[in-house]
Amino acid sequence: MRHPTAMAEPTALFLDPLLERYLSELRIEGGLATNTLESYRRDLFRLQRYLRQHQLSIGDSVPPHTIRSFLASLKQEALATSSIARLLSAMRGWYRFLVRENLVETSPLRDMTTVRRPVRLPKTLTLQEVTALLELPVRDRVEDHRDRVMLELLYAAGLRVSELVGLSLSQIDVNLGCVRVVGKGAKERVVPIGQTACKMLVDYLEQVRPTLLKGRSSRVLFISRRGRGLTRQAFWKLLLQRARRAGISKPISPHMLRHSFATHLLEGGADLRVVQSMLGHADIATTQIYTHVEGSRLRHVHRRYFPRQLGRRRIRAENSMKRS
Repeated sequence: MRHPTAMAEPTALFLDPLLERYLSELRIEGGLATNTLESYRRDLFRLQRYLRQHQLSIGDSVPPHTIRSFLASLKQEALATSSIARLLSAMRGWYRFLVRENLVETSPLRDMTTVRRPVRLPKTLTLQEVTALLELPVRDRVEDHRDRVMLELLYAAGLRVSELVGLSLSQIDVNLGCVRVVGKGAKERVVPIGQTACKMLVDYLEQVRPTLLKGRSSRVLFISRRGRGLTRQAFWKLLLQRARRAGISKPISPHMLRHSFATHLLEGGADLRVVQSMLGHADIATTQIYTHVEGSRLRHVHRRYFPRQLGRRRIRAENSMKRS
């Protein structure tokens, strides 16, 4: 058997039983998404491994200087600031749990300041790029028809890729023109999808899906030739292939279509609260990042087309010509 520190996959991380109990509570009572739980599992395993190297148990009362040394070791590993911030969040939750269970008196992170996450503007596609991607001519392969519908729905509803590949037949209502999404924290939201996506879904359900099923049954909406649902990795791969065919050269990911959905809605005049509801964000501050994207584009347009900016550019050009 390989040593646990050599394991890379979350399922191979051997955690202390107390940690497993804590993560189980987060899953059942906190309703955290699977991906978030996997991240916390990796983060807390990293802490557990460090403490064991210093003859400490994960459930022990740990002095603050040990935690500071642990964080310093992460910086030496060139761990991203965002990753350290997430790890700090996982640790704070863990030590709150220990205090609540009367296993330690105080949290060693009590007086530590939170790491500020750098504000990163979401990367988006232009409307022209989205159009080129969604209106890519369909090839003869039945999967090509399915893939086009998946991309249309991903953009039309601003879905996360995990939400898209996890859709079941019961979550789609083409008569009402909406999709019922189960997002992070098992929270449900209903999102309209528009006439184009509805029509494509009807065609997919009547013609494409039965061909893929070949008489088999499945509750999953989007399936492979084996009659199974697609993985996130498989969808990412097909997205890259279609992006190349559409002439999109910049790096692309499924989440860029979700970002584009939100940005294009706000650019069209949509209310921020409405966009928040459709994205399924618990905090409107998460949605407000898209106003920064819109603002940066507005500033670019202002600099390029505002008359006084144009006047200054003309003056600089004339002065340059005189000097030459």
